[in-house]
Amino acid sequence: MYARLKQVMEQVGNSFELVLVDDGSSDRTYKLLEEIAAVDSRVLVVKLRRNFGQTSALAAGSIMRRAIYFRHGRDLQHDPNEIPNFIEKLEEGYDVVSGWRKERIDNFVMRRIPSRCANWLMAKLSGVDIHDFGTTFKAYRVR
Repeated sequence: MYARLKQVMEQVGNSFELVLVDDGSSDRTYKLLEEIAAVDSRVLVVKLRRNFGQTSALAAGSIMRRAIYFRHGRDLQHDPNEIPNFIEKLEEGYDVVSGWRKERIDNFVMRRIPSRCANWLMAKLSGVDIHDFGTTFKAYRVR
C-alpha cells in the first residue's frame, strides 16, 4: 500500500505527507511502518495502544491540519491511482470527494447486501446521491 500511495503522490507532483495508523496490530505492522518512516520523512506513523476500530483509526490519522487529507483503507479495495481525480475535484472547489469500493472483497450476503440497502436508504433520506456511504476512500478540504 505504501509503495502504491507514494508512487501516485509523487506523480501528482505536490508535496505530501502520509499518515499511517497502526490500529493495535499484533503482527509486525508497526515495525514495518517505523522502518518506512525512518527512510521517508514524509511518513508519520501513529500507533494506537490497542485495536479501537476503523473509526478511531481514521480519526487518529486526521489529527493534523492539512489543506487536503485522504482516508484510505489498507486493503487496497480503493485504487490509489484515483487520488489525482480526487485532487482535481477539490481544486475545482469541492469540499468533500467520495469514492466507492468498486471491487469489494467482503462477504456478499453478510456485508454487501446490507450495505446496498443502507446506501439506498441513506441516499433517499439525505437527498445526496452517493454510491457508497460506508467507504473510507474520501478526500477533504480543511479550511
